[in-house]
Amino acid sequence: MISLKSIVLSAGLIGIAAIGSSAADPLTAQSKPATSATLAPRMKVGVSIPAADHGWTAGVVWWANECAKLHPEIDWTVATAETPEKQIADIEALMAKKVDALVILATESAPITPVAEEAHSRGILIVNVDRGFLKPVADIFIEGDNAAFGRKSAEFMVEKLGGKGKAKGEIIILEGIPCTVNTARVSAALAVFALEPGIKIVGQQAANWNRQKALEVTETLLTKSPKVTAIWASDDDMALGAEQALAEKGIEGVWILGGAGMKDIIKRVMERDPIFPANITYPPSMIATGMELAAAVLAGGARAKKLQFMPRHLVIDVDLVTPENAKQYYFPASVY
Repeated sequence: MISLKSIVLSAGLIGIAAIGSSAADPLTAQSKPATSATLAPRMKVGVSIPAADHGWTAGVVWWANECAKLHPEIDWTVATAETPEKQIADIEALMAKKVDALVILATESAPITPVAEEAHSRGILIVNVDRGFLKPVADIFIEGDNAAFGRKSAEFMVEKLGGKGKAKGEIIILEGIPCTVNTARVSAALAVFALEPGIKIVGQQAANWNRQKALEVTETLLTKSPKVTAIWASDDDMALGAEQALAEKGIEGVWILGGAGMKDIIKRVMERDPIFPANITYPPSMIATGMELAAAVLAGGARAKKLQFMPRHLVIDVDLVTPENAKQYYFPASVY
């Protein structure tokens, strides 16, 4: 695995300016007609991503559209899906359009793996972003360091709960959508918590990275265990849902650790809000990194040669955000 932190900064894989947002309708092509000066066939690239059902995926959609604007020489089709079934249909439609490449951020890992495998068998370049497939069918896989996400967030909680070997408290764990991202985060966090006998996990349930679902799940868990110390939410939308549940039940003094760097949460970390003492970065701009990589591999028609030296697995660093460094992660003009 190779960290992208230095690659992105030095090579300028994304290089995207915040020049406004645009909504992506399913299977909406974003392209410009070829000019008479065009000598090579225009490449066609499909981008299949989850619909903007919460803040982080809204950021993904925004970055995808911004990246497409940088490459008018490519016929882009950005398709958004609310469900795995819709995403499968989108990918099948993109294959029918004979795209040269697919950049896929799966709604869920398991159901999308077979259609991605089918696309790969047809010779389509596959760039998998964030939520990994269950088989190694991608030519390039780019993701955030989810194991580090879980480990760093759990280590922060241990420290705040009293320190290694002395930590005490009852905590609730909110999980995301079933996929490789959730598995890596939760497994790493649980491994850290398991070393602390003073920490008791009194509730653990999936809330699917959704604010309303997190509200409902947290309310149920708090009914069973109202004296929690902290909530490991693993996502900022779920963190906000958990906060609302605490408020509606009149429970005070509980702090929450989310993740992904939502600007509203980062601002509260920066302002030392006791409910949100820290955060973990996880940039939605990684979809644009995947699109840039697809464009680079296709450019010039030397795909096979380029793939010989292209890393198969790229991992973006994640950072712990605290009041001391939050300013450098706060982007008020961002959509997320």
